[in-house]
Amino acid sequence: MRLTSENRVALISVSGDPAIEIGREEAGGQNVYVRQVGLALAQQGWQVDMFTRQTRADQASIVQHTPNCRTIRLKAGAIEFISRDCVFPHLPEFVQALLDFQKAEGHRYSLVHTNYWLSSWVGMQLKKHQPLVQVHTYHSLGAIKYQAIDQIPPIAAKRLTVEKTCLETADRIVATSPQEQEHMRTYVSTKGKIDMIPCGTDTDRFGKIDRAAARTALGFDSDEKIVLYVGRFDPRKGIETLVRAIGQSCQRSQVKLVIGGGSTPGQVDGIERDRIESIVAELGLQENTIFPGQLGDPKLPLYYAAADVCVVPSHYEPFGLVAIEAMASRTPVVASDVGGLQFTVIPEVTGLLAPPKDDLAFAAAIDRILLNPDWRNQLGQTARQRVEIAFSWQSVAIRLSQLYTKLLDQSVQQAA
Repeated sequence: MRLTSENRVALISVSGDPAIEIGREEAGGQNVYVRQVGLALAQQGWQVDMFTRQTRADQASIVQHTPNCRTIRLKAGAIEFISRDCVFPHLPEFVQALLDFQKAEGHRYSLVHTNYWLSSWVGMQLKKHQPLVQVHTYHSLGAIKYQAIDQIPPIAAKRLTVEKTCLETADRIVATSPQEQEHMRTYVSTKGKIDMIPCGTDTDRFGKIDRAAARTALGFDSDEKIVLYVGRFDPRKGIETLVRAIGQSCQRSQVKLVIGGGSTPGQVDGIERDRIESIVAELGLQENTIFPGQLGDPKLPLYYAAADVCVVPSHYEPFGLVAIEAMASRTPVVASDVGGLQFTVIPEVTGLLAPPKDDLAFAAAIDRILLNPDWRNQLGQTARQRVEIAFSWQSVAIRLSQLYTKLLDQSVQQAA
């Protein structure tokens, strides 16, 4: 692809900084998706600018990842962490900052790919200022999320309205699994245009070290039965279900439970980590459980490879990046039978599914894999093959690039 002004694309991720360390508060799958899509699109010949909100004074305003890919942090509200449920009032400032950035750079984006509902509102506002194509990825749907939590936030009604408007007016919605696409049609709107393009993972980063070598590097014994969780400390991630499942496991005395992810004392994720630690203590699992904190490069691939099984006990996931990272590492997955996890994990082939919040079902599924090492290895090998075929970031970027090009061509024809 020849680089022209038409090849510029803005990935907007207000609440998911693609340059931040994964595992910080509210930093997870969305951050990984935006960053990896941006990097892969740049390799396809696009000039990629990824816009997010600045949350710390010591953060660089621009992070240059590669010659054609950078993260740009804009000021919107106080320069501090603000929960996603409280960011909406600051979005007009974000829109203006993006318009000012365009003016200073001397170009306008012909296409924006917005991520999460907050960013979709930004994209829809930008459309009022200039002609552009809007592609949107939800990452989660309010209509599904609010079924899974007890306390509905005040912003809920606004979110549901914005998500419906976006589905009906964006040039294209990208669903990351057939299940997510079905949920959009069932719970959001029957109008709008949807393409299904899954998330990806880095098949070069994961799966390049075997279990024995990874355990040696991390200091684990060769005969330990390692059960791994990777992700944020968030009640919706179902970590309590995993801990209670280990408490009921017939392999309990031999299990090493690794709960990987960072947390901030006093913030929501720090409070959840304290709660999980109290459950670990209540069940007498302190000697069986470790909390290694954030698992970034180079440790994350080692932990995935070292594990006998990776557990994704979320109450809901539209896709589930952790699942395919583990699968790429030849580690079978036990996941909740919800959302996109029903697409990424093939029961009895790459792992097992269990009903969300069902401690006993998760315990039984984990035990089945731990008790049969040969089957564990077979599941892991098939999982790796599935990822190589269906879930590389390169294949995701190729499909997105084709979609962007088609939509931009249509836009030019309609304007002629």
